[in-house]
Amino acid sequence: MGRIASILAVALTCGIIALAADLFRRAGLALYAEQYLSGLLAIAMPLIFLHVPAGGGRKGRSGSAVPWYDLLAAVVSSACAAYMAVRYPQLSDMVSAQPLDGLIVAALLGVLFLEGLRRTTGLALVAVVVAFFLLALMGGKLPGELAARSIPIGRLTYFAIWDSSAALGLPMKIVAAVVAIYVLFGQVLFRSGGSTFFTDLSMALMGRYRGGPAKIAILGSSLFGTISGSTVSNVLTVGVVTIPLMKQSGYRPHVAGAIEAAASTGGQLMPPVMGIAAFLMAEFLQVPYAKVALAAVIPAVLFYIALFIQVDLEAARRAIQPLDVSRIPRASAVMKAGWYFPIPFAVLVYTLFWLNYEPETSGLAATVTSLVLAVLFPFQGKRIGWRDLYDMLRESAYSVLELFMIGAAAGVIIGTLTYSGLGFSLTLVLLNLSGGNLIGLLVVAGVASIILGMGMPTVGVYILLATLIAPALVKMGIDPMAAHMFIMYYGCLSMITPPVAIGAFAAANLAGADPMRTGFTAMAFGWTVFVLPFLFVFSGTLLMAGDPWLIAIDFVTAVGGVWLISAAVIGYSVRSLALAGRVIYGMAGLLLILPAGAFEEARWLNIAGAALSLALLVFEKAKTRVSGIGRRAGA
Repeated sequence: MGRIASILAVALTCGIIALAADLFRRAGLALYAEQYLSGLLAIAMPLIFLHVPAGGGRKGRSGSAVPWYDLLAAVVSSACAAYMAVRYPQLSDMVSAQPLDGLIVAALLGVLFLEGLRRTTGLALVAVVVAFFLLALMGGKLPGELAARSIPIGRLTYFAIWDSSAALGLPMKIVAAVVAIYVLFGQVLFRSGGSTFFTDLSMALMGRYRGGPAKIAILGSSLFGTISGSTVSNVLTVGVVTIPLMKQSGYRPHVAGAIEAAASTGGQLMPPVMGIAAFLMAEFLQVPYAKVALAAVIPAVLFYIALFIQVDLEAARRAIQPLDVSRIPRASAVMKAGWYFPIPFAVLVYTLFWLNYEPETSGLAATVTSLVLAVLFPFQGKRIGWRDLYDMLRESAYSVLELFMIGAAAGVIIGTLTYSGLGFSLTLVLLNLSGGNLIGLLVVAGVASIILGMGMPTVGVYILLATLIAPALVKMGIDPMAAHMFIMYYGCLSMITPPVAIGAFAAANLAGADPMRTGFTAMAFGWTVFVLPFLFVFSGTLLMAGDPWLIAIDFVTAVGGVWLISAAVIGYSVRSLALAGRVIYGMAGLLLILPAGAFEEARWLNIAGAALSLALLVFEKAKTRVSGIGRRAGA
């Protein structure tokens, strides 16, 4: 069974590559997009039941025998998905008639989808899917403005599987044709030594500075995170090196775990790749992905600047020394060994932003470039061979199984909300709940994302909020890009927000720290994710929209504000800060970080913040001088 699973995994990845490269159509096979997706599901669904045990787990079965019920589920799911691939043109438009064969396939696949979702992501997302399905069944019985249509169970089941806007809808298409290619790109880089190169490069650049290991974690996680777009895989790949280094240098275990978790979460926000939610955002907004990536640049840079400042101030406060020189590789030696690793990123950026290729085409170009370079140039004496290629294809498939199930679940949620009219009803309720107040609606959106994010992946949170809350934000006059970016940022918080913070808990496990304490500390280090979305909602300059001079000015003032607020959070600037000092630093930072276009008086508040910052600088220098004189006199 293990061999069969491996063959299926390689076949799935090859099918994904063929779909992204449009090889089926080039070969003269003109089918509906949903038929291609059903064909991929005919491979992915049995692979889930053969590879992932009933108890779940990211590592798979690890050689254990496959029980009879999983074999049965594998056969049935594959047969049903294959039947969909063949019969889709005839049965997809028969939601009203609900022919028996289509209904049976829909019911079986619906149950097996839920089980596959449970095994790969846990119960949280399953509960959400079931809840929205039940709401669509009883939509007509809901009170007041929540009332929608009640869809009979047979019709809803048929619709959820066969309709092009449900399980086989937009999220599944993005997963299969786009995101899976970037997963393969990450596998190629990882297997060829890319993660080692980026970690070594981070050590060479940052190891000689105070708090060096934490800065290595930030730089390494930002570099690797742009490829993976996954917080947990980022933590497990980079954190296994950086967390022990941070602990050895003097960072407390929960702080080391929190820094890695926060840095890894930022990988979903950092262009050019970001995560699956960014690709979905481009489709929701009907704009090129490059436009989404460009809009995300300034907030992502501010996030990492804030994180970098905080770990530097934490190192100063606790007198954490640089990494031992003997453990720091020479930058020249690192670049000589892996000089070619940045080339695939250059190809990706060039094809995406200058040639305006589709994201999947750019991802394929970067992947092929990375693979060719890995074959031509061995890294640390190891050259990529056929066995490595086989492993890349297999592991990529195992990595995307969760995404396939999330894509199907997201499609069902979106489809049921649209079909029943619940999406429109919920939007009206949210508008009324906020009393027509934009700040109130944003707070509701933020709280909802944190609650929904308990145990759910970022993409699941984003899709729910993009369907339920984004329309309400747009109706309130918010720019659609800002509305969706707000939702994506708050969706990322699910990774570090207790009580179920998957990214923080993974880092806590590596650090040997208390998971809850690690999660709350990660929230403190990631404070910018809470604040920045409110700022770019009121001013497009932080999303690269508007006059270039205003964008530059707002970026500079935001950097100053980030530094001051970070000092307030850590409780240290050039010396330890008492409570009053932290409050003053925080106030000055908030005045500076406000974009000038947020409201009429914002520029005056910026000026007041700059004046207060200058006063703080003069005061701190004077205080430091007096302390120095006092120490010399005492000596």
